Amino acid sequence: MIYLDNAATTAPDAGAVAAAMKYLQAEFYNPSALYRAGFSAHRAVEEARKNISALIAPQGGYELIFTASGSEADNQALFSSVRRGNFVTTEGEHAAVYNTAKELAKRGIEVRFAKLLADGRVDVADLLAKVDEKTSLVSVIHVNNETGAVNDVAEISARVKKASKAIFHSDGVQAFGKLPFTLGGGVDLYTISAHKIGGVRGVAALLRRKGCRLDPLVFGGGQENGLRSGTENTFAIKQFEFAAKKKFDRLHGDLEHVRALNRMAREALDERLFEIISSEEASPYILSVAAKGLRGEVLLHMLDDAGVMVGTGSACSSKNKYSRVIAACGWNERYAEGVLRLSFFASNTPEETERAVAVINECARKLAERMN
Repeated sequence: MIYLDNAATTAPDAGAVAAAMKYLQAEFYNPSALYRAGFSAHRAVEEARKNISALIAPQGGYELIFTASGSEADNQALFSSVRRGNFVTTEGEHAAVYNTAKELAKRGIEVRFAKLLADGRVDVADLLAKVDEKTSLVSVIHVNNETGAVNDVAEISARVKKASKAIFHSDGVQAFGKLPFTLGGGVDLYTISAHKIGGVRGVAALLRRKGCRLDPLVFGGGQENGLRSGTENTFAIKQFEFAAKKKFDRLHGDLEHVRALNRMAREALDERLFEIISSEEASPYILSVAAKGLRGEVLLHMLDDAGVMVGTGSACSSKNKYSRVIAACGWNERYAEGVLRLSFFASNTPEETERAVAVINECARKLAERMN
C-alpha cells in the first residue's frame, strides 16, 4: 500500500517511540505523585514542555499547555477567549474551530466568517473589515488542512492588533514542524499536534503568550498549572518531544524533498481528468485536486482497492457530501464532489509517488468511461 494521507495522520516515528518507551514501561509513574519516581516523571514532562516550546518560540514569552488533541486545544482557545462582543474567524477553518464557532453562536456570541480566496487563503481585507472594537478573538488557520493554503499569520495578527485589542489565535497543526516559522508577539494562542509530524495520537499542545488570558476547559486535579486537568500521558508527551526535535532538525531538507514529490504529482496528473486546486504557493505537504465530473468518494475507494490511500479533504468532514471549504473557495459542485487530497511526508519516495499518480490517473479514466 502507498500512503498519501499524511495530513490526516502520520506513522509514529519509530526512533521516537523507542526513545520514549521507558516512560510507558519502567518509568510509568504519575507525574503528580510526591515520591521520587513521580517527581522524575514530572521533570521529564517539564523538559518536554521546554524543548517543544523552544522549537516554535525560541525567543521565549510563551507557555505551553499539553492537551489530548488539537481539537481540544482549539476549543480551549476559543471558549476561554470569547466571552462577549464578536468573534471573527474564516470560512476555511478546521472543524475544531468552525464547529466551535457555531456552538458559540448558539450561546449568543456574534460570529463573523471572513471569505476565502480561490486557493483557500483568507481574504485579509474582508477579515479586517469584520474586526472592530468589540471583537474579542480572531482565529485564522495557519495552513489550510484541505488546500494547503498558507496564511501569513504573523502579518495578519499584527494588522489585527492595530485595529483592535482582540486576542489572536491560529491553528498551526498543519504548519508545525513542516514550514519555517517562529511565534511572535502578535499571535497570542497557537495550536500544535503530535500526530501530524510522526508523534502518536493523544497528545497536542496550546501555546499561550504570557499574560494572555486562558481558562481551563477540563477541570480536575489542576495539572498543567491549573489549565488542563488530567494525569499527563508521559509516554506520549516524550514521544512528541523526540519526534518534534527530529522533524525540526531536518525541516528544510524535508521541505525540499516533499516539494519535489508535490511537483512530480502535479506534472504527472492527467490534466484532462483533474483540475489542481492547491496553488503553487501552498504548503507542498498538501495537494488537493478535483476530478472533473467524478465522485471523489467513489474514486477514493477504487484507489484503496488498487493499493493507494488518499483523502477526499479533511478526515474530520469525510461524512459530508463535499467540503464546505472547497465550496467557500468558489468551486462549483461538479468539481467539489470530485476532490481528492494527496498529502505527503518525508517518508514518501519519488518511486511510490510516481506509481500512485499512475494509479490515480488509471482509476479516474476507468471511472470516467464507466459514467459515459
